[in-house]
Amino acid sequence: MSRPPILEIPGDDSEQKTSPDNITPTETENLETVAEAWKHVIRDVFTTRTDPSIHTNAEVKSGRTFHNVNIKTTLQSCTNGGGPAIYGDSEVVLNNSNGGVVPISGSGKNGGAENGSGMSMMDEAWEQLSRSYVYFKGQRVGTLAAIDTGGETLNYNQVFVRDFVPCGLACLMKTDADVDIVKNFLLKTLHLQGWEKRIDNFTLGEGVMPASFKVIQDPNRQKEVLQADFGGTAIGRVAPVDSGFWWIILLRSYTKCTHDYSLSELPEVQRGMKLILNLCLSDGFDTFPTLLCADGCSMIDRRMGIYGYPIEIQALFFFALRCARQLLKPEHDGKELIERIDKRITALSYHIQNYYWLDFTQLNNIYRYKTEEYSHTAVNKFNVIPESIPDWVFEFMPLRGGYFIGNVSPARMDFRWFLVGNCIAILSCLATPAQATAVMDLIEERWADLIGEMPLKIAYPALEGHQWRIVTGCDPKNTRWSYHNGGSWPVLLWLLTAASIKTGRPQIAKRAIELVEQRLAKDGWPEYYDGITGRYIGKQARKYQTWSITGYLVAKLMIENPSNLLIISLEEDKKIAKPKLTRSASWTC
Repeated sequence: MSRPPILEIPGDDSEQKTSPDNITPTETENLETVAEAWKHVIRDVFTTRTDPSIHTNAEVKSGRTFHNVNIKTTLQSCTNGGGPAIYGDSEVVLNNSNGGVVPISGSGKNGGAENGSGMSMMDEAWEQLSRSYVYFKGQRVGTLAAIDTGGETLNYNQVFVRDFVPCGLACLMKTDADVDIVKNFLLKTLHLQGWEKRIDNFTLGEGVMPASFKVIQDPNRQKEVLQADFGGTAIGRVAPVDSGFWWIILLRSYTKCTHDYSLSELPEVQRGMKLILNLCLSDGFDTFPTLLCADGCSMIDRRMGIYGYPIEIQALFFFALRCARQLLKPEHDGKELIERIDKRITALSYHIQNYYWLDFTQLNNIYRYKTEEYSHTAVNKFNVIPESIPDWVFEFMPLRGGYFIGNVSPARMDFRWFLVGNCIAILSCLATPAQATAVMDLIEERWADLIGEMPLKIAYPALEGHQWRIVTGCDPKNTRWSYHNGGSWPVLLWLLTAASIKTGRPQIAKRAIELVEQRLAKDGWPEYYDGITGRYIGKQARKYQTWSITGYLVAKLMIENPSNLLIISLEEDKKIAKPKLTRSASWTC
């Protein structure tokens, strides 16, 4: 295996829960006022550029800049009697000499719930995160997937690209931002991208990013080396399509937090982005702007019937395209690539917003579709047979709300709900403002189904019986209401929180966080929960799962300081064209 020269990495050695059913008219007015305040705050923050020469990083992150908008003061003015702001100050932490974290304050409301030993949940989370750090030649380069010592390690002793994203965000969002580990991670994974990637006798594309890597001691050379997995040792032997997208998104987050463009402007970093995008933008037989993927190519890395054009990958693709659009330099072949990105963004947004969107009205339209339409003006463009709509959708779909369905391809619509794709669509502005609001409406309307006793369902509903046998191949890990098949994943809390803040609905995130704080730390930070409501710790869930820990940290850091949303969210791009296509009515009257 040929390896290019190693890149040098610079571095150094609870409130009462409120449900829609018991809100009084006065409380409803207050909630609406607070929601409007959040919308104004986020809009002001997004439309203001902070001058890094005037403000320090600490000032930018604390919400004391952004056109003199003070988020906490704005919210305080919307509460009854001008009392204290509804969310506390951010946790204050410092790095110790070993790269860990020393909490300075963290008890009571600001520090989260206590874990039973007197230590706040936030304090424990930071401590557990520091235990997960992975070192390579004296530098922190990532975090272990889990630090559970109670079972066989399998691949939980590796640094996963997608798993590190909430870890990196937590480090960036800290009051004293820990940027070195994020920079080291970005450069090390970029270095691994340059390796020759072979599975059996087949060579993978040059731009493929690793799913994971680990540090091992080479007995022959007597030194530490990295060992990467590009899907060759994964379940199903599928390359991770999402790794490259998450890498670009995290690179943009690092740049947004530090205002340091020197990393993204490095020639090797620019080349790495171009390699990832060239894999996705190459010409082929596609008639759609979406990406064709195999089962198991994303967070759902086992056979779950997501082959085709899964919403999670399409939303991440769109997010990565927009992030790359901000980071790519137009020199050399960059200008041509930027033009291709612009065209794909326009086509992809139209396709997803029109063909993946489902609400009560659209469901009724599909129910009345005609089939076998051969004209270019056909409404039923994918020739979906109305009889293929599963019965559960009619009961699940509320009059108020909607969501992006799981998959759209010829004669097939996967009507399942997938949280990652819907939240990423909101954060990247793939969803229109009306669609983003409708997604949050759906979550509130179907709280018991999608949130339950432990947030959050990765997919809904679960596959059962004959359908489970056919779709999953009788997968013993993905049994009904377990793991990827309707299991509840605490890590997804950060995505829900970000989407809630962006849509001006922070009370949704606050309610979910309260549920997590009741059990997650006491249960040992498990990877996932089982059951229809997420009541039981997953039958094969690892304890002290790092992204369960950091998912909670990121959610708390954003709720306490909403300006942190800027690190992981994009503003709407008014330049994206909104093509209007004439479509005939093909359903019966």
